[in-house]
Order: sequence, then C-alpha cells, then structure tokens
Amino acid sequence: MGTDGDFRLTEVFSYESLVHALAGAMVLDENRKARSTPAVLAEIIKEEGLLAPYRGWFPVICSLCCSNFVYFYCFHSVKASWLRGQRSTPSRDLLFGIAAGVVNVLVTTPLWVVNTRLKLQGAKFRNEDLHSTHYAGIIDAFEQIVRREGVSALWNGTVPSLLLVLNPAVQFMIYEGLKRQLWRGVHRELSSLEVFVIGAIAKAIATTVTYPLQTVQSILRFGQHRQQTEKSWLRSSLKSTVYLLTNRVRKHGIIGLFKGLEAKLLQTVLTAALMFLLYEKIAHTTFRVMGTKKMTPSR
Repeated sequence: MGTDGDFRLTEVFSYESLVHALAGAMVLDENRKARSTPAVLAEIIKEEGLLAPYRGWFPVICSLCCSNFVYFYCFHSVKASWLRGQRSTPSRDLLFGIAAGVVNVLVTTPLWVVNTRLKLQGAKFRNEDLHSTHYAGIIDAFEQIVRREGVSALWNGTVPSLLLVLNPAVQFMIYEGLKRQLWRGVHRELSSLEVFVIGAIAKAIATTVTYPLQTVQSILRFGQHRQQTEKSWLRSSLKSTVYLLTNRVRKHGIIGLFKGLEAKLLQTVLTAALMFLLYEKIAHTTFRVMGTKKMTPSR
C-alpha cells in the first residue's frame, strides 16, 4: 500500500472531498417523477388539489441531501485518491461515477423507497391494481415496510438502481469532459452560463439513455408489483426488471419505453443544470473563503 498508484484512505477523508460533498448536499431538487404532459399535471391538480404535486416534499429533500452528499463525496474522493495529480479522462470519470453511484445506491435506496411511498400516498390511481399508501411520516413508513414486507423491501428496485448508476456516471463524464475542454480554451473560471449549459447537456443525454430503467425503478420502489418468485433475491429482481421492460414494449412498442420522457426532461434537465451551477459556486466560494486552492478541471 505504499506505491504511488495505491488508494489512500486519508485522501478519502480529505478537506477537499468534504467541501465537494457539502456543496452537493446543499443543492436541493424536488425530483418528482413526471410521467405525463402538463395537461395531465393539471388534471392531477384538479382531482387531488393544488398541493398534490408537492406531496411528500420533506422526505424528498431529506433523500436528496443524503444522496447528493454521498455521491459527490464518493466521486471526488475516489477521483482524488486514484489520480493523485494525474490528468483525468472521460473513461476514468465514467468509472469514478459508476463507483460513486454503486455506493450511493446501496446506502440510500431505503430512503428512496420510503420517499416514493410517501410521495404517492393519497394519490388517486386509475389502475385498480394499485392502492394508496398511508403512513404517518418517515419513521412510520420505515416501521410499516419492515413489519409488513420485511427488511429486504427497503431495497426494492436496487437492481434497476444499480444499472441506473450509468445515469449520473454518464452525466458526470460528459460534464467533466466539457468542463475540461472549455477550461483549456479560456484558462479561467467558467461563467455561470457556461456551467449551466454543459450541465443541461450532460443531464439531457444521461436521462434519455437511462429513462426506461427509471420507470421500472419507480414501479418496484412503490412495492405493489408482484415480484417474480425465485429463491435468489437477485434473480427475482432481475426477472422483475426484465418483465416490466418487455411488458411495456409488448403493450406500447419501443416508443412506450420513453413515454413521459418529455416531461422528465423538463423536470430533470433544468434542475440538474441549476445543481451544477450552484454546486460549482458553493464549492468555489468555500475554497476561496477557507484559503484552500481548488484543483483545476484539467485533472
């Protein structure tokens, strides 16, 4: 463990990694699962009230704070530990993003399962096979899920979530690559508009590529899909994921896999662009105030 290429735990807990993590956690995103056009949104408001789109806002904020902290911390600490002054590349950024995403999924999936249940409780479903959930709050949701469905239910949707680590990984790969290219051309801190634009481009591509898995993820987290019966939890989860994807194609065709993508892009692209913008500003300001030099994008 003494060579230059070795991974060092001291760098994982470095000041710079903490700053990156805090900057990510401070950026709050509503993250509502938009599956329809504005017309359907208006219909939901008409049926369930003006506050229906904001149902479960508090657990969303809690989940996002934890998720952003874990992801940003892991991404930048692993990157700093392995590169140690070497130049980064898109392929390396992709690997760092995947590693950070896997850790994030395993740690925060229970929060997102509870978040999904709370966000949809009280909803009026048109599918008779679905019924609304009723929880008194975050703690009550955890207790009911464990009591009625078992501890493993808190990790419902883990398989598509693990596959979906490609979303932030691709997003960060594109974002870091574009940032490096721009920085090499101007040799200055990127402007707010430049950060906003490359953040939007990165998220739009990542969301489009992984959108079919996001729909499956939400269905499994809600917990009312009948899981494929297998002794192995992993095989059962994989079968459920494949079944839901193929069933959607069978009913709606390939285009059905991207049903609601327009609304999802409207939701995520803007928020991701703002997230990157605020993240860069918070990180830059923190480093400047604390008198610590931030690494250049070329690394």
